[in-house]
Amino acid sequence: MKKTVFKQRLLIRIMKITLFQFVLALVFSSITFANTIRGQKKLDTKVTITVTDLNLDTALTKLEKLAHVKFSYNSRMSQLNQKVSVYANNEALSSVLTRILKPLKMNYTEVSNQIILQKEGIANSVMNGEFFSNLNQNTTAEIIKGRVVDEKGESLPGVTIIVKGTTKGTTTDIDGTYTISAEIGDVLQFSYVGLETKSLKVTGTTLNVTLMGSGETLQDVVVIGSRNPTRTVTESAVPIDVISMKEIASQGAQTNLNQILNMVAPSFTSNTTTVADGTDHIDPAQLRGLGPDQVLVLINGKRRHTSSLVNINGSPGRGAVGTDLNSIPAFAIEKIEVLRDGASAQYGSDAIAGVININMKKDTKKLEINLFGGSHFSKNANDHTGGNDGNNIQIDLNYGTNLGKEKSFINVTASAQLRGQTSRAKEVTGNLFNRYNAVEERARIAGININSLYANTLNTTPGFYNGLLNTINTYAQQVSYFDATTKANIQTAASNGNLPGMRTLLGIDATTDELAFRGLGRNDFNMRVGQSSLQSSQFFVNAAYPLTDKLELYAFGGNSHRTGEAAGFYRRPNQSRSYTGLYPNGFLPEIHSTINDISAAAGLRGTIFGNWNFDLSNTFGRNSFDYGVENTVNSSMRENSPTTFDAGGLAFSQNTTNFDMNQKFGDLNVAFGAEYRNEKYSINAGQPESYNLYDINGNVALPGVTPANLIVTDFFGSIRGNGSQVFPGFRPANAVDKGRNSAAIYGDLEYDVTEKWLVNGAVRFENYSDFGNTTNFKVASRYKLTDNINLRGAVSTGFRAPSLHQINFKATATQFVGGVPFEVSTFSNDSPAAKALGIPQLKQEESKSASIGFTAKIPEGNITLTADAYIVRIDDRVTLTDQFSRPSGTFADGTPQRELQEQFDLAGANAATFFANAISTESKGIDIIITHKLNLGAIVIKSDLATTFSQTRQVGAIQGSPTLVANGQINRYFSEMSRVYLEEAIPRVKGNLTNSFTYKKFDFFLRNVYFGQVTDPNTADVNGDGRVEGAIINGQPVEIEHPIWGAKIITDLSVGFKITEAAKVVIGANNIFDIYPDANLGTQTAIRPRLVSGAIDYTAAPSTIDLSNANQFAYSRNTSQFGQNGRFLFARLSLSF
Repeated sequence: MKKTVFKQRLLIRIMKITLFQFVLALVFSSITFANTIRGQKKLDTKVTITVTDLNLDTALTKLEKLAHVKFSYNSRMSQLNQKVSVYANNEALSSVLTRILKPLKMNYTEVSNQIILQKEGIANSVMNGEFFSNLNQNTTAEIIKGRVVDEKGESLPGVTIIVKGTTKGTTTDIDGTYTISAEIGDVLQFSYVGLETKSLKVTGTTLNVTLMGSGETLQDVVVIGSRNPTRTVTESAVPIDVISMKEIASQGAQTNLNQILNMVAPSFTSNTTTVADGTDHIDPAQLRGLGPDQVLVLINGKRRHTSSLVNINGSPGRGAVGTDLNSIPAFAIEKIEVLRDGASAQYGSDAIAGVININMKKDTKKLEINLFGGSHFSKNANDHTGGNDGNNIQIDLNYGTNLGKEKSFINVTASAQLRGQTSRAKEVTGNLFNRYNAVEERARIAGININSLYANTLNTTPGFYNGLLNTINTYAQQVSYFDATTKANIQTAASNGNLPGMRTLLGIDATTDELAFRGLGRNDFNMRVGQSSLQSSQFFVNAAYPLTDKLELYAFGGNSHRTGEAAGFYRRPNQSRSYTGLYPNGFLPEIHSTINDISAAAGLRGTIFGNWNFDLSNTFGRNSFDYGVENTVNSSMRENSPTTFDAGGLAFSQNTTNFDMNQKFGDLNVAFGAEYRNEKYSINAGQPESYNLYDINGNVALPGVTPANLIVTDFFGSIRGNGSQVFPGFRPANAVDKGRNSAAIYGDLEYDVTEKWLVNGAVRFENYSDFGNTTNFKVASRYKLTDNINLRGAVSTGFRAPSLHQINFKATATQFVGGVPFEVSTFSNDSPAAKALGIPQLKQEESKSASIGFTAKIPEGNITLTADAYIVRIDDRVTLTDQFSRPSGTFADGTPQRELQEQFDLAGANAATFFANAISTESKGIDIIITHKLNLGAIVIKSDLATTFSQTRQVGAIQGSPTLVANGQINRYFSEMSRVYLEEAIPRVKGNLTNSFTYKKFDFFLRNVYFGQVTDPNTADVNGDGRVEGAIINGQPVEIEHPIWGAKIITDLSVGFKITEAAKVVIGANNIFDIYPDANLGTQTAIRPRLVSGAIDYTAAPSTIDLSNANQFAYSRNTSQFGQNGRFLFARLSLSF
């Protein structure tokens, strides 16, 4: 058996190497062939052809394709309709032409990469000025010369020029010049991808042309999905969305990149989260329903670094590391290309779901200013009291100029934003104060801190009891709402030194009376549920400078500095994690983030070895996330605790060096390159007070090691919490500084087999220092059924190496389950705890994907339609496990259970999670996009309908170890909650219909976005039958009854008015109808399923279920549709000089 497996693996490896060598051989043989051709004249090109009784013009067309040449001639020549025959086997083109043309009394001349055909008697030289000086009396043809430039005066090589109504044509040279044979009065048509098409009548022998930019056409040009630099969206063999930021950013209410894409691109999903630690400050983003770490982001075609944050809390994208798109100023962006297809063979790791390429502005001689202001005017603002909150003010500046040389530019963007918080909690329910809180408050008023009179109520003498209890009795008598019996019982307990009895008496709820005494309301104890507050400053520069006609130096990069503030769960005064000696009314702890993101890229590109285009570049990026915790306490330190903590931070950096080459040989585009990438990841420890537990003497304590009588407790004997509440700092044991590198070579061929059929192939070999080798390929094709209908499809393999974050992240954080706090530690995959549970080390994800679709144009109606279906299979997908509890009981040293107890105690945790290759998944879907434009004189109407249907599901069994299976813990490896996060927590159906209407100085913008239903990962009694439905999965009872939040439509509306040519004002609304997700379920009492005699049983006592956490989460915080902030009204002033 082992020998068979070894042989299979060896065979697969040999096949991969052979495939890779074959592609490399094909690439380099193409290069050699091209260099041979380039050294020859067009007339020296060898051709093999058989022509029998064909019209001359048909024979010439056939020769053009074989020899990759252009013939220019007068379409009115009578010879074109004469029959010709010729046979040639590897003969020079000049010889073949002579044999064809001589009997027809015609000759030929090669001029500027084209071959001009004329009747005999016409001179063969243009350079001496005698060409066409003796024209035959039957023709009035002239040699037309000229130069084609763009609106900036820069030369345009490769412009297609045809004589309308004929088959004659040519292209411009590298300096934009051209020569073509035409008659006075003929019409020449000039076309170039990305610019307007222009038709001009020939009135003389010189015709210079300027082609202007075409907004709609320019947006069709793409640089992803194909290494052919002139490929357009509808010509591409794979689906690509092109989004114009100039239009979208000026009309909509969204100001950051995540929000913009979420509302514009149906296949893209991202929303702000709430009460999710660091994820409140960096929004996870997903493409085609796959993970945030399975989409690759490029800037100007160069790989962008990811965030330093890994999402470990309860939100979509849990366990993944994404790119911080909001660190890129939207005002600096020209357009965004979204490749909705696997592209690992072209771009490397992470491109399983697709690629987002962000093209930065290159404008020159222009200053643009954007002033934006808005707020959420909503019925549910300010904790459902109405009014407005979440004020948002932003100013953007963009300026571009040239650097004193043609084709040079520098474009600079600066952006600043101040965004306020929102809060959508309802009035808190449940107990807030007990009688002990009432007594200590009366003592505090009198200047006595009862909490300072003890540290551990188990480590006291009866005399101490008497002193503490007598003090309590003294101030209990001052609580006006205690009845006489209560006061008497307290006095008796104090007199008898009865601590247990006093605890019973003082543990009774006193919330209503104590709120009245303190002049407080329940809303004063609300959490802050909504978007975090934010202060942001961003800077970005994009520049290029031509060194020579064939070499250009370029650079781009930026810096983003953001500080944010988000709150956690309220620590109520009656909880042990609160410390009323410092916060008598409890406290709402806050996470203050500082996010710094820097990037810099520089490169040299141009032409070498004749017409080979090359690009040598280096790109560096670094993202850091530092945690500050404020308005909090380390309750084990009691009154000695700081209230502000440095909790440490995260950092990730990436440096990528690329060398790319490409050349187009007629219908064949050849590209190849190499890449070297270095990555570094680090965790920095916080201050000791942010993570330690201290004993009654102020020394560091360890649960299970420090004697119980030295552990700090509250009055009721509960252990005080360790570390800074809301976010315990990173420990020295968590600190890491890890790195790795990878090297890759890749090749790409794109061939127009015929005018209708395009084929593209790519292969990439990559080696990781920590994961070894991987080889991936992609084959794509497009076939033109007609001039306006294309079929396309692709198949590919892909991979994603686990991020350094997933391999090395370890930390302990506070998580709330049913309103109860737990310390949960995330252990690294190679930790002793992981080994004790039998969790194997991480390995790379591998994918197989396929797509098929079509594009169609209806020119008469200015309508474009694309539809693409896809399927992606990912094996060994990296997920974050559910929580494994600390083993209870006593175990012998050296046993796995004892090892786990020790590891949990060192981390200060009650439970643990791990990153693991737990499952395989399959994602499939279909994307449909229809665009329409209508011009009615001064009125322009544009409409876009885009819809996506997607589904991701687990396939196969959970890939757990035998240890997990034997211990009945396989369902914790990949839980039902994890399944829902993966499969159903984001909309499976999403679509938008966008309409814009322009009339003179006015423009109107209307967008409706449909967000399909989502499923909450939590379980509850949804159908109201008094129990939570369950099923037996892997031999264990699992709750499977989940709330489903219905589909919603969000409407955006704006109106713009052009005050002057330089000033425009826009007012509008996002979510104008103030739509919210379905309301969360309130408190329930229901029976949870259990396993009895191998079957599901519902005879257990009912338990309380509260998904809203005491009415604080009015809407689910675990799913992602469109957020929960409600209506947003805004105004924007745009200035351009």
